[in-house]
Amino acid sequence: MDYFTIEELSKQWGISPRRIQTLCAHGKIIGAIRFGRDWMIPRNAQKPVDGRTKAGRQGFDSQTVMPLPRKTPFLYMSDLYSQPGSAETSIANLAYHREAQMLLEAEIAYSRGQIDAVYQHANYLLNRQSGFYAMISAGMLLALCAIWKGDLTMWRKAKVHIAEAPIQNDRDRDIVLLSISAIDAMLYDTSSFPEWFKIGCFEPLHKDALPAAKVFYAKYLYAAGYGVATKQFELKGVQGLALLNMIPNTIEPMISQAIVDQSVIAEMYLRMTCAAVYYTAGNDTQAIRHIDRAILLALPDKLYGFLAEYCRVLGALLEDRIRRVDPEVWMQVQALYKVYNKGWSHLSGSVRGRTIITTLSNREREVAKLAAFGMQNAEIGEKLHMSLSGVKQAVRVVSEKTGVGRDQFAAFL
Repeated sequence: MDYFTIEELSKQWGISPRRIQTLCAHGKIIGAIRFGRDWMIPRNAQKPVDGRTKAGRQGFDSQTVMPLPRKTPFLYMSDLYSQPGSAETSIANLAYHREAQMLLEAEIAYSRGQIDAVYQHANYLLNRQSGFYAMISAGMLLALCAIWKGDLTMWRKAKVHIAEAPIQNDRDRDIVLLSISAIDAMLYDTSSFPEWFKIGCFEPLHKDALPAAKVFYAKYLYAAGYGVATKQFELKGVQGLALLNMIPNTIEPMISQAIVDQSVIAEMYLRMTCAAVYYTAGNDTQAIRHIDRAILLALPDKLYGFLAEYCRVLGALLEDRIRRVDPEVWMQVQALYKVYNKGWSHLSGSVRGRTIITTLSNREREVAKLAAFGMQNAEIGEKLHMSLSGVKQAVRVVSEKTGVGRDQFAAFL
């Protein structure tokens, strides 16, 4: 491919070399490549719409669909949001591209638990018949709204929107399959993931989508490990907590790479998923290490909705760590979690054809989880620092609330 230098393109477009450097640095010129201090820009590159001008602002809704600045449905898991506390600046930097700006704004709103705003943005993009990645992202945002609202019809509609994205090649088809599987994984259903993804192969994906792919792969591993530990399905040669104990060896390097890639949101999700694995496997010390770091990354932009997502799996430990930082923040996270938990439980129950219990306390949920792992009451008491009678009482309460014995607790958590 032939390239322009910045000086050549400056004459072609009639803007200063410094302005072109800024556009390249912010990812606003698709295909620009950096060589040391210089940039090389493809000769077929399009001049970005200048959102600072009146004409640019008026042209947002009428302009033809432009490719997103990153080839991924998850702009907030790319380097476009690279520093904690920079959400508003990152959104403003996309003023030249209305769809990208709306997507990033919606994704940040989701991380804050502002679901009504997410719903409005997703519907706007879907109704506008946006480009391929924008449509997939909007469909997934709609699925996230369905979780918070407990809306099965919306959930199914979101999958249809993703499936109808304008596929042009095999890579697009793989992205669609992965996106639909990622939606299922939100309800701990990992059965629909492509086989290439299950073995950790990301070759079918564009490099821009790798941070998000790693997040969903970590969630896939956690769901698989949890499923094996609770005997919901079998994996040849693996029993109990063996798989869970091995999973951090895969996620830890992913966290380091997310730091290198300056993908703040991906790092947050990977840390919290890794913390969930450690916590479930009984390693609270390592879980706390990741929880504390994720909290520090989330607080500058008040990404409380993100924290609320993990209250189900991290329970009292997450509550304790947030309280230590700011009790008022915990109150806001707790309020969001109540909404999320109600919606998630209703939707998950509708999809699975069973009732997911929402009235368990954190302690009852922890006892039920360990009982589902096959631990005896004495072992549970030792791990949770509870008396034997206290464990027996908790097991009895969980059985009364779920209507099943301890060997079936996992299906109702």
